Amino acid sequence: MADYVNKQVIELNKVNEENRNRATRSVKTETHLSDGRLRLYRLAAVCFGVLCLLQVTLNISLRLAFYNRGNETVERDQLQTSYNTLTEERDQLQTSYNTLTEERDQLQKERDDLMRKFSNLKQTCPDGWQKFNSSWYFLSTETKTWKESREDCLERGADLVIVNSDMEQQFLLGLNKGAWIGLTDCVTEGTWRWVDDTPLTISYWHSQQPDNGRDDPKNGEEDCVELNIETWRPAKAWNDQSCLDNRHWICEKVV
Repeated sequence: MADYVNKQVIELNKVNEENRNRATRSVKTETHLSDGRLRLYRLAAVCFGVLCLLQVTLNISLRLAFYNRGNETVERDQLQTSYNTLTEERDQLQTSYNTLTEERDQLQKERDDLMRKFSNLKQTCPDGWQKFNSSWYFLSTETKTWKESREDCLERGADLVIVNSDMEQQFLLGLNKGAWIGLTDCVTEGTWRWVDDTPLTISYWHSQQPDNGRDDPKNGEEDCVELNIETWRPAKAWNDQSCLDNRHWICEKVV
């Protein structure tokens, strides 16, 4: 009986020992698993922290990039505005310069004209010329065609007379000679122009003139103008005549 009891006690002790061993192994296993999970949790936490740090860094970088790009855009717009303003100012200065250059050239021309006139005023009229206002006038003593008469005036440094005022017309009438003047419509029929190519603005046509030879068709075209004071008076003494007829002529030199 005692042996049986001892045997049961021994077996019970074995069972208890196995249970303790099993419990120890279970605890160790659980402890090992817990350590593994803890390391995983720590690793996950570290990775999450790193990701958060990367996210923050990326956000800051993007904000800085957009900020810099925004600044660059603002600076670019400011530079463009400054460029446009400078371009406008340059164009305005160029326009002002061109205007001043034109005014300078005009003043230079006026000064030269005044100097020339002043120089001519100190001169006396050459023989055969008469002075009226700021011009010299030459009345021919012979007769020629209108073209030949003009050529003679040009050789004298003048041209056929251009009538610009009532006073000048009265002066020409006072010469008391029928003569060619510098008016013609030989380029365009009916369009009367002076020898300096200016259009006719004031006129002193005799009644029913110009008629282009209507009263005497055998004379052909009448494209040149004579001062006909021998037939018609007082002031309205212009008559269109054939340019091939011979007449006296009046030259004018503006001084």
